[in-house]
Amino acid sequence: MRILYFDCFSGAAGDMILGALIDAGVPLGEVRAALGSLAITPDTVWTERVTRAGVSATKFHVRDEGEPRDHAHDHEGHDHHGHPHAPAGAHAHEERHHAVHRTLAEIARLIDGSALSPSGKARAKDLFHVLGAAEAAIHGTSMDKVHLHEVGALDSIIDIVGTVFAIESLQVDRIVSSPLNVGSGSISSAHGLYPVPAPATMRLLAGAPIYSGPQRAEMVTPTGALLIQSYASAFGTIPAMRVGAIGYGAGSRDFADTPNVLRVLLGEADATAPAQSVVVIEAEIDDMNPQIFGLLMDQLLAQGALDVFYTAIQMKKNRPGTLLTIVAAPDARQQLTATVFRETTTIGVRYREMTRECLDRETVTVDTALGPIRFKVARRDGEVLNASPEFDDCVRIAQEHGKPVKDIQALASRAFFERRA
Repeated sequence: MRILYFDCFSGAAGDMILGALIDAGVPLGEVRAALGSLAITPDTVWTERVTRAGVSATKFHVRDEGEPRDHAHDHEGHDHHGHPHAPAGAHAHEERHHAVHRTLAEIARLIDGSALSPSGKARAKDLFHVLGAAEAAIHGTSMDKVHLHEVGALDSIIDIVGTVFAIESLQVDRIVSSPLNVGSGSISSAHGLYPVPAPATMRLLAGAPIYSGPQRAEMVTPTGALLIQSYASAFGTIPAMRVGAIGYGAGSRDFADTPNVLRVLLGEADATAPAQSVVVIEAEIDDMNPQIFGLLMDQLLAQGALDVFYTAIQMKKNRPGTLLTIVAAPDARQQLTATVFRETTTIGVRYREMTRECLDRETVTVDTALGPIRFKVARRDGEVLNASPEFDDCVRIAQEHGKPVKDIQALASRAFFERRA
């Protein structure tokens, strides 16, 4: 399985994503060819080798609407829509756009002029449909009337179309992203002072894990939010993989203390890696009907939890309570948390990501004098370290033959070890 991992410790923007994919090995010439009539001349798009806080990275450029693309730190005095303003915050990645207003239909026609595959064109149009829905909801208008401003400019269209091509060309099976650093502070627009993340960006990031880093800047753009959220099937730490290529895509500003880059890792899933990432979800409960706990455990396990257990605790005001603990894959956290909120009386959960190491496990069936019994076998480097009969099988056979369960367990263990001898 080929894995692509987005490491968004300095946020994400469309040009950073495409720059990182080119840096990881996607040929710029092939990107140019895929853009088709979007890139009118060969020098419409180009790359530059830059350094961000000591890290060498690829900066992707687009000559937008007849002018060179300006960097964020060069465009004080203009907001994302090209309107004059007094600068109120830093834009770490956002490019300057002129007052370009395009409808979704106009953007779709531009995408049709690209050389993407039919599936790539459909994917690019779907991405802009998501953008249009976000804009329409924020501005209280309909999809057919919405005009995309900064994300409707040619450079953002090229960022999105180019990224669709690059990811399609890499033929990856799974895409994972880290939580996104959205920055902090505020930005000034024609509509007033907006908090970071901006409204459109925040809506596009709904459901994704985000945090505010130390930078007083806008670290995630609408285009970056759209691409990461749409492509990542899971969020969390780096999955077990053998890295084959690494790419760094540069943002516009150069922070003194943090490389303003997006990193991508491309490689193969490592099935032999002993360590894996899990999320541990916890909640204290002291006011719920205890009959619900059994039902809750069944629901959580059915939804993919790796383990669920309860611990008796003493809570505030000396009240006895129960600590619910769930161990799960990181990409299952949102669904499991939703179930906890829906089915219990808790008003909050906490979670943390951890690394666990497991033995290789398999189930084998052992024939005994009283019938077949399944065994759970755990190995490390091929050596059997644990083996135990399936309890439900032992109970079934004990009931069928009128024997104590402990005798059936002993019978099964003897049969298993005689089989190994």
